[in-house]
Amino acid sequence: MTDQNLVLNTTPHALARELSGLLLIGGELRPAATGKTFDVVNPATGDVIATAADGGERDVDAAVRAAVAAQGAWARLSARERGRLLVECGRRLVGHAEEIGRLLALETGKAIRTESRVEASLVADTLTFYGGLASELKGETVPFHPKMLTFTQREPIGVVGAIIPWNVPLYLMALKIAPALVAGNAVIVKSAEEAPLAALRVIQVMNQLLPPGVLNILSGDGPGCGAPLVTHPGVGKVTFTGSVETGKIISHLAADKLIPVTLELGGKSPMIVMGDADLDKAIDGAVAGMRFTRQGQSCTASSRIFVHESLHDAFIDKLKAKVDAMTMGDPLDEATDIGTIISPQQFERVQSYIALGETTAGAIAHRCSALPTDERLARGLFVQPVLFTGLANDHRLAREEIFGPVTCVIAFRDYEDALAMANDSDFGLAATIWTRDLRTALDATRRLQAGFVQVNQNLVVQPGLSYGGFKQSGLGKEASLEAMLDHFTHKKTVIINMD
Repeated sequence: MTDQNLVLNTTPHALARELSGLLLIGGELRPAATGKTFDVVNPATGDVIATAADGGERDVDAAVRAAVAAQGAWARLSARERGRLLVECGRRLVGHAEEIGRLLALETGKAIRTESRVEASLVADTLTFYGGLASELKGETVPFHPKMLTFTQREPIGVVGAIIPWNVPLYLMALKIAPALVAGNAVIVKSAEEAPLAALRVIQVMNQLLPPGVLNILSGDGPGCGAPLVTHPGVGKVTFTGSVETGKIISHLAADKLIPVTLELGGKSPMIVMGDADLDKAIDGAVAGMRFTRQGQSCTASSRIFVHESLHDAFIDKLKAKVDAMTMGDPLDEATDIGTIISPQQFERVQSYIALGETTAGAIAHRCSALPTDERLARGLFVQPVLFTGLANDHRLAREEIFGPVTCVIAFRDYEDALAMANDSDFGLAATIWTRDLRTALDATRRLQAGFVQVNQNLVVQPGLSYGGFKQSGLGKEASLEAMLDHFTHKKTVIINMD
């Protein structure tokens, strides 16, 4: 891609307009084949900030053809050269991180200081991490027979379809495209309808350095763009992050082709606070774990918090005070801690769960923080964080993924009861336990039914730590060397008869 196709250091509104109505296929920006677009809306104001190309089957086919044409030469580069290019992409993106972060805040409503700028920086970090793992794309020698040289080798799958969500679009995209590219695949990203712009900008910048066709991006809805990508005969692997329902559809479509899928789906992650826990640290862990700065729009959000009865009341008081002190407002304002819900549909969904909780006998809704008073934000999709007490673990709010700033705080007396409640879920993505007792901590890490378990902390997913869930939370792993080797390569066995 030539430099004249790149906008440099502009306002997020101007950049949104420059990217309007475009896909990136074969290294070139272009409109959808039909010319159709859909609006991209700033959820903090309700204003249309841009349009996105409404990609369909013809665009999918063009992207696959471009990817197939580019993939062979890309795979023939040495793994270390591919890694070097990914590292260089990371360096290039560092120079664009601020503009990308502000664009992300504009289209998603995530606060620039607490969320969007951080996410933009994680893209470069992820590309650099995987670029450094390129030399690990190696096989093994096998002592099969003394007169036969037997070994295995890793080979790319071919073309990978990567379907990304709207809540953390850039970071989750990086966790898919980086290992796939380093492993020698070409990639086609399908962005979320609600957040297509910042992802397009990242791919645009990377195409300054990558061969045309190696990395492409489409926008459009699931049936019109996502499904054709999954079912296209030229796509050999699909990796998806999103809802359980959509994940099942993708799994069925991929099964008809007998191609592998990686699915990172929903969660209802428990947090267990034992009676001996450091209460202040646990409060900080709850604020971070519920991802309040992301409006609770996280599959790892600690949306079920089990607190020992001796700490329960103090926990609620301290947690409410902590969240009350957080500022809700314009996502592009540096003073803002909490931005908005992503879309009117998600806003209504969250509000319906809150209303259900408020009308449940015995339940108490502790509303936190304060809605912004700025008239410019009157149409914004702001929701006060809510801490519910008095709900049982079998209530819908404690079982279903809300994907909003709503958590259930449930008192317990006995450790075994807390553990049983934590595991009584269709999901198994993440979990934490807070205790000073090493034996309890180790026992819980063994018995908690989740793929990502932490003790006395609640970090987000980090490059280098294998990440993926149990049960309805998905299939496969991300963010690790294991993810690159197991999910983006074929393993071939070779035998040479030396007799």
